[in-house]
Amino acid sequence: MFPALETHLKQTIPDPYEDFMYRHLQYYGYFKAQRGSLPNSATHQHVRKNNPQCLLNGSLGEKDDLIPDTLQKEKLLWPISLSSAVHRQIEAINRDFHSCLGWMQWRGLSSLQPPPPRFKDSPASAFRVAGITDSHMLSLPHLRSRQLLYDELDEVNPRLREPQELFSILSTKRPLQAPRWPIECEVIKENIHHIEWAPPQPEYFYQPKGNEKVPEIVGEKKGTVVYQLDSVPIEGSYFTSSRVGGKRGIVKELAVTLQGPEDNTLLFESRFESGNLQKAVRVDTYEYELTLRTDLYTNKHTQWFYFRVQNTRKDATYRFTIVNLLKPKSLYTVGMKPLLYSQLDANTRNIGWRREGNEIKYYKNNTDDGQQPFYCLTWTIQFPYDQDTCFFAHFYPYTYTDLQCYLLSVANNPIQSQFCKLQTLCRSLAGNTVYLLTITNPSQTPQEAAAKKAVVLSARVHPGESNGSWVMKGFLDFILSNSPDAQLLRDIFVFKVLPMLNPDGVIVGNYRCSLAGRDLNRHYKTILKESFPCIWYTRNMIKRLLEEREVLLYCDFHGHSRKNNIFLYGCNNNNRKYWLHERVFPLMLCKNAPDKFSFHSCNFKVQKCKEGTGRVVMWRMGILNSYTMESTFGGSTLGNKRDTHFTIEDLKSLGYHVCDTLLDFCDPDQMKFTQCLAELKELLRQEIHKKFHELGQDVDLEGSWSDISLSDIESRNSTSGSDSSLSDGLPVHLANIADELTQKKKMFKKKKKKSLQTRKQRNEQYQKKNLMQKLKLTEDTSEKAGFASTLQKQPTFFKNSENSSFLPMKNENPRLNETNLNRRDKDTPLDPSMATLILPKNKGRMQNKKPGFTVSCSPKRTINSSQEPAPGMKPNWPRSRYPATKRGCAAMAAYPSLHIYTYP
Repeated sequence: MFPALETHLKQTIPDPYEDFMYRHLQYYGYFKAQRGSLPNSATHQHVRKNNPQCLLNGSLGEKDDLIPDTLQKEKLLWPISLSSAVHRQIEAINRDFHSCLGWMQWRGLSSLQPPPPRFKDSPASAFRVAGITDSHMLSLPHLRSRQLLYDELDEVNPRLREPQELFSILSTKRPLQAPRWPIECEVIKENIHHIEWAPPQPEYFYQPKGNEKVPEIVGEKKGTVVYQLDSVPIEGSYFTSSRVGGKRGIVKELAVTLQGPEDNTLLFESRFESGNLQKAVRVDTYEYELTLRTDLYTNKHTQWFYFRVQNTRKDATYRFTIVNLLKPKSLYTVGMKPLLYSQLDANTRNIGWRREGNEIKYYKNNTDDGQQPFYCLTWTIQFPYDQDTCFFAHFYPYTYTDLQCYLLSVANNPIQSQFCKLQTLCRSLAGNTVYLLTITNPSQTPQEAAAKKAVVLSARVHPGESNGSWVMKGFLDFILSNSPDAQLLRDIFVFKVLPMLNPDGVIVGNYRCSLAGRDLNRHYKTILKESFPCIWYTRNMIKRLLEEREVLLYCDFHGHSRKNNIFLYGCNNNNRKYWLHERVFPLMLCKNAPDKFSFHSCNFKVQKCKEGTGRVVMWRMGILNSYTMESTFGGSTLGNKRDTHFTIEDLKSLGYHVCDTLLDFCDPDQMKFTQCLAELKELLRQEIHKKFHELGQDVDLEGSWSDISLSDIESRNSTSGSDSSLSDGLPVHLANIADELTQKKKMFKKKKKKSLQTRKQRNEQYQKKNLMQKLKLTEDTSEKAGFASTLQKQPTFFKNSENSSFLPMKNENPRLNETNLNRRDKDTPLDPSMATLILPKNKGRMQNKKPGFTVSCSPKRTINSSQEPAPGMKPNWPRSRYPATKRGCAAMAAYPSLHIYTYP
C-alpha cells in the first residue's frame, strides 16, 4: 500500500534480535562499529574481521565513549524524503519493537507469551495502523526475524527460536578471545609460541656425582637486582577485576639497560602467559639467584617456573639458583632436569624443548627468617648460541591460548565438528571461558541415545600441572580421529571433556590456585558459585548428567612432583558386592602401558583431607570408577623407558591408552575383567602376608576377607604431591558469605521439613536413631580392635567371601531394561575363582578360548614382591574389538550391555 515506505523499511528497520545484541555488545565493550555500515549480519562479520578497530575489546563493564548514542545514530538513518506523519508512525513502530524485545529479554527469551497489559499495541498492530496488511508485513525481510519460526502457511503466529548462546562456541569468523588478566598484572605485548618436538634419543636422568656445589644465598645485599616485578598481589588482598592486557598504561621495561655490546648481563622476562619469575639477582658474572612469584593472593605454592632470558653467551657456564621453593622433597633429587628452549634452534633446526643441566642440586635454604623454610634448586648450563633468546620451564608449557587454537582447529574441521560440540560451561572469575566438549556420534533413535553411558574427563584444575593438558591432548587427538576404535567409543559413550578447569591460574602462571587464592581441588563441595564458578558448574553439570544417564568413569588429569611414573588415585568401594572393582581399570591400564604406568603406586584410600577433591566428591555422588590420574614431572622407572624423562609424545600416548583401556574394560567378553579380579585378589593376599610378616605373625588366609578393611591394607606412605593437602579454608572476605548461605540453606530445609503428627511416625524415627547409634558403636569398637585382630576370624573362606563379595550384578539403570540388553543370564557370577570351583570344565574351555589371557595367575606375578606386572610385557589380549565394521547395523542395540557387569 505504501511502496516507498516498504522500500525504506527494508533498508532501515533492523532485525530485533540483532539490534538487541548490537546494543548489548556495545554497552559491554565487546563490539565497536558504526550501525549505518552494518545493514546485515554478513556485513557485520566482514567489518569485524577486516577492521582492526572492530576486534574484540576486553574491557568488561566499560562503555566506549567514542561511539555516540545509538538512538541518535538511528535518527540519522531515517529517510529525509518521508513526511512527518510517516516519521511519527515509523518511530512508534520502532519504540514498540524495542519495548516488546525488552520484555521478551526480561522473560529470558524462552517462550513467546502475550506481553504485559501496558504493551497494548503489538508491532503488527502498529503496522496495521500505518495501513500495512499482514501479507505486506510478512514480505518484509527485516520483520521476518531469523529468531522467529513460522509454520508452513506463513501465518502470523510465530514461536521464538531457541536463544543463541553468546559465548557458546569459538567463532571461525573472529579473532580468538584474548586472555583476561587481573588489573594488577603487567603483560608484555609479544606473542610467545613454541613448537612441538620429540627428541630422537631418550633423555636420561641426571646422575648425581656427589660433589655438586651448594652455592650460598647472598641476596640483594651483595648482588645486583636485574629484574623485579613491581606490584604482585599477595596474601591479604583479593581479586577485584580484570581486563584484556592486564594493567593499564605503558608496560615498563623491567630488565636492566645494557651498557654496550660487551655487556653480558642476561635480560629476564616473565610477564607473558603462564610465566612465573618475580626477581633475578646477579651475584657473579655468570651466576644468578632467582625468586619465583607465589600464587596470586597467597604467600605460598612456589613450584612452577617459566621465564625467558636474552643476551646469552655461547662458551660461558651459567649457574641459576631458585631460592624460594617450598617442598622438602622433589624429583630434582633423583635426576630430573629442567627444560630449555632455544629460539634459534627452533627457527633453524626445528628443535623444541629439551632436558638440559648439570650439577643439579636440591637442598634446604640456609637463611632462617623465622618463617616457613625454603628450599633451593641450582643447576649449571651452557647456551647453544650467542645473542640467543632462550626459555626455562619446570615442565612443557601448555597455555590457554594453545587450548583455544586447538579448539578452533576442531571447530573448523567439517568432520570433527559433527560429533564434537563446543560449549561454554561458565566464565571464570576473570571472565575467561571454561570450555566444555561433548563428544559422541549421533544416535539413530532416542532410545539408543538414552542408553549411552557417559565418561567425564577434566584437566588443569591445578594450573602448574601442564602434563595434564598433554595427556588430554593425546586423548582428544585419538577420540576425534577416524580410527575404528575411536568411532566405536563415540558410538557407545557420551564423553564430557573439560580440558582446562582453571584458565585464570594458567594465564597468570599460578602453580596450584585460582584467583580466589585457594586450591580448587579442595572445594568441590562449595556453595559459593560466584567465587568458585569453574568447579561449581562442573559439579552441577555432572549432577545433571547423572540424572540423565549412568556415568561409567570420571578421571581428573594431574601432575606429580615427588614420584616418577604415572598412576591413579581411586576410592575403595564400601559395597561388598563390587569388592575390588574400582581397581580393575588401573590394572588394565598398567597392562596396556607397562613402561609408563605403575599399579604399585596407585592408592585407593579416601583420606579426610581429600574429601573436597573432585575424585572423592564424584565418588560420593555415585560414580564407582572415580580417579585422579597423576603424571610425573620426571619420567619412568619401568621397562624400556627406565631412567628416562617423559616427552610430550609419551604423555600424549597415555591419552590413547586411556581409550584403549576403556574398550578393554567394557569388552562384552568378560575374560579380561574376571582375570584382573583374580589377579587383584592374589595381589591382596601378598600384601596381607607382607604386613603380617612385618608384625612377626603367621596367618592362615583360608579365612574370611569380608571383615577386612581395604583402607587398613592400603599403604600408609601415600604421597599426594601437594603442599596443600589440608585446605586453607575460605578467605576472610568469603567466609561470611559462606556462613550466610549456609544459614539460609538450613532455614529453607527447616521450612520444608514436615512435623511428625502421629505417634507411629515418632516411634519409627526414634527406633531409626537408636539403630544408627548402635551401628556406630559397633563400627567404633571394630576399628579400635585394629587390623591384626580383624584377621583372627577364620571361618570358611569361600563360604563367606565369595558369596558376599561377588554377587551377580543386575542392571540398576531404569532406562536399560532387559529388552535393551544382550539378554545375559542374571545369575552369571563375576568371580573367576567361583567359576573354577563350581564349574572346573568351564575353566579349561576359557583357557582354550583365550590362550594368551588365562584365568590362573602367572607364577612370576604371584611371587613378585613389588606387586607390579612384569615390565615391558604387553598382555596378549585379543585385539578383536566389537564388530566395528558393522557400525550402523541393528547390532547397535547391544552396546548398552557391554559393561553391565562392571558398574552398579
